[in-house]
Amino acid sequence: MTTTSASLPILAVTLGDVAGVGPEITAKTLLAHPELREICVPVVIGDLDAMRRGLRQAGLDEDAVRVIGSPRAAMNDPGVVELIQVGASLADVPVGELSPAAGDGAYRFVVEACRLARDGEVDGIVTAPLNKAAMHAGGHKWPGHTELLAHEFDVKNYSLVLSAGDLYLFHLTAHVSLQQAIADCTPERADDVLTLAGALVTALGKPDTGIGLCGLNPHAGENRIFGDEDADVLAPAVERARLRGLNAHGPLPADAVIPAAVRGKWDVVIACYHDQGHAPFKAVYGDDGVNITVGLPVVRVSVDHGTAFDIAGRGIAREASLVLSCRRAAELAPGWSAVWDAAQVTAGVA
Repeated sequence: MTTTSASLPILAVTLGDVAGVGPEITAKTLLAHPELREICVPVVIGDLDAMRRGLRQAGLDEDAVRVIGSPRAAMNDPGVVELIQVGASLADVPVGELSPAAGDGAYRFVVEACRLARDGEVDGIVTAPLNKAAMHAGGHKWPGHTELLAHEFDVKNYSLVLSAGDLYLFHLTAHVSLQQAIADCTPERADDVLTLAGALVTALGKPDTGIGLCGLNPHAGENRIFGDEDADVLAPAVERARLRGLNAHGPLPADAVIPAAVRGKWDVVIACYHDQGHAPFKAVYGDDGVNITVGLPVVRVSVDHGTAFDIAGRGIAREASLVLSCRRAAELAPGWSAVWDAAQVTAGVA
């Protein structure tokens, strides 16, 4: 590693499902954006043969990759992809098809990145997309990246957070059915996610930031006309958060608070279920958004798109979200311990 690189955060960049666009967008991100090397040291956690194929797909030199034994061995040369090999070669995985081998590989890449983070060898994790069906076919029954990461770090209180610019969109529930999401909107879960949102704004030096909690039902229940959950579960949670010193508000109609957040009125919003947050966020921000997991001891940032089997191997995948993920991880990593510490203190476990 160069002298300049010695003070930069080291990021474990997992290759994702190698049958999808992960290898291609990783190749483009690390070789077509040399400016990233000025803010971080990216180390790919994945498979050499898949990485070489991704370089070819991107129209880049397939030999511009070097296998290293540990993150600390990275030289951070902007003309080289530095990679830690995990397991046997995935050269035989077909592109653009659901593959148990690729699903197993994607799982193993994440587990290794978590191990490196626990051992203090990397300062953050950036994830290219995996395919949930392929991961399940490979024998790993996790709903997605977020839940797997929480398991590997043995944390119970965490939230999937979509972010673009100054906006952070938390989720009470994520990768579950809508019926299960309603059941999971409990007083305890509402308290936990408000705690995490408070920890983030405190660590960012903005403890007075307004936190808007979306209603579960249309019009936030409209005075119980459309359900009792908003009045019985969410409103009391907001009151408890305010007693803890958080600038929390709600429950507010989602179709009002999210557009207001896009216009800059709210920097922190909490959605109750996956599509309540994801659908409007992706419609507005597209490749300009990333997925952050708040509640882990290290920063983790991911692209906000999937494996795109339909365009895999064609050389047309856009790397913008992965580039942004690396940027956000590099920005947040140096101060992430403050987020973690604030979450522990606010939760009363420190």
